[in-house]
Amino acid sequence: MNYANINRQNFKTLVDLRSDTVTQPCEGMKNAMMNAPLGDDVYGDDPSVNFLEEKVAKLFNKEAALLVSSGTQSNLCAMLSHCQRGEEILTGDHYHVFVDEAGGASVLGGVMFAPLVTQDNGAVLIEEIKEKIKPDNEHYPISRMLSLENTHQGNVLDVNEIEKMASCGKNNGLSIHLDGARLMNAITKLGIEPKKIVSSIDSVSLCLSKGLGTPAGSVLSGSKDFIKRARRIRKLLGGGLRQAGILAAAGIYALDNNVERMVDDHRNAIRLAEQLKDISRIKVDVDKVQTNMVFIEFENGIAPKFRKFMEQKGMLLGADWNNVIRLVTHLNCQKTDVDLFASEAKSFFE
Repeated sequence: MNYANINRQNFKTLVDLRSDTVTQPCEGMKNAMMNAPLGDDVYGDDPSVNFLEEKVAKLFNKEAALLVSSGTQSNLCAMLSHCQRGEEILTGDHYHVFVDEAGGASVLGGVMFAPLVTQDNGAVLIEEIKEKIKPDNEHYPISRMLSLENTHQGNVLDVNEIEKMASCGKNNGLSIHLDGARLMNAITKLGIEPKKIVSSIDSVSLCLSKGLGTPAGSVLSGSKDFIKRARRIRKLLGGGLRQAGILAAAGIYALDNNVERMVDDHRNAIRLAEQLKDISRIKVDVDKVQTNMVFIEFENGIAPKFRKFMEQKGMLLGADWNNVIRLVTHLNCQKTDVDLFASEAKSFFE
């Protein structure tokens, strides 16, 4: 069969800004995947997986790491490894683990969530962390874990902000997890060593398939005992993969080749925001563009019409809520794509 002739869509997509998950692996990544030495990872003998796990553990200065299929699975493995049934996770009310992961910790683990108000910069307040921690009383769930997120909707939390929240949690007996789906974007923005931003964190999830551009996969890091528990949870969730080195090789390639170039995604996001900000009837705050996300705020009723118009032009847009649409730049989005998108957007309002 000639797989090259498969028609993926019934229309031509010119610019896809739905997410940084839509990227296609480059030839270098494909070659790495095709030539990866393989074994059976469930038995622990896939050399490519072992190399990736050691690489990520060293990157974050953690004792061990575990390759899983997705960011959601990585966070779920972390939550179920830190918490037992009847215990509780404190987390932001707009964080991915609370809003967009199907309540997995509650459904599968009997773990409750105590939502905290997510601030505009993506942080949660120290005072509210303290308030939400339950007293030692048989009527209440046991507060066990604080789950943070960096980046959050493109916003970057610096080392000081992370450490303050983590210290508050630890001082009150909580384990600290960081959903770092786009953590490398934050690290690129801050210009620091990866290990510095997670030095106060017990476990961290790094997604490989967002800004790093792999087809799939996420890596969970922490102590040896924690990763041992997480490996068992991964099996329970049906996440044990056999010759997973094909995916691991993509992750190795991405960490070696696709981190430093993230600055281009950030620049393209600013370039896009700069071109959209002067359009009447929409609002784009360029100063809030910190990484690879741009948010467009519309007048009531305009967003659906704008989306339909842009899709007819071959432009795909990201998620929307409350008259706001998200646009995400990525490694398959170039300056010319940004300029074309902005030009078509302007034509809608003419």
